Amino acid sequence: MRADLVLIQDWIEPGSRVLDLGCGDGSFLAHLKATKNIRDCGLEIDAHNIQLCLEAGVNVIEQDMDKDGLANFESNSFDTVVLAQTLQALHKPDEIVDEMLRIGRNGILTFPNFAYWRHRFSLLLGGHMPKSPSLPYEWYDTPNLHHCTIHDFDRLCERKKIRVLRRTVVDDRHRSSMLMNWRPNFFGINAIYHITR
Repeated sequence: MRADLVLIQDWIEPGSRVLDLGCGDGSFLAHLKATKNIRDCGLEIDAHNIQLCLEAGVNVIEQDMDKDGLANFESNSFDTVVLAQTLQALHKPDEIVDEMLRIGRNGILTFPNFAYWRHRFSLLLGGHMPKSPSLPYEWYDTPNLHHCTIHDFDRLCERKKIRVLRRTVVDDRHRSSMLMNWRPNFFGINAIYHITR
């Protein structure tokens, strides 16, 4: 299980209803079912990952949220909606955030912070798009469409009157530090948000 998912599992209540958008192979939902007895549902578009979800006993729906949206889900049908390391790859991320909070009582998001100081200096001094463990792609094959920063997401929450319950900023090993707490937008590599209306 990815390190960001290890961190956010503590934010999910036992026995709750959890929707994981872009659930991958379903290992996170399977883990939550085993340890927290959640009622699970995953959304995934990759056929191989869907098969892995089914093999792991995870309830999964084949759906492209970027193309089809999330209108097929009733309002308040989940306690928590998770969107991990996917926000930056969506065509309309602001609309998906709205939908997450329509469908669920709260949402949990993780995304890479494009304003991290090494990314800034890579562009400024090297003149090329940054690469790192959290951004491992070349500019021409990246799935990232929207380069979001921590300040950008904070402003989006403020504009949409979204309440941030918790925010954690971590490095590539998902550890925090005093520097990251002091200047999260400059020193944080990955952002983890717990949000609600």
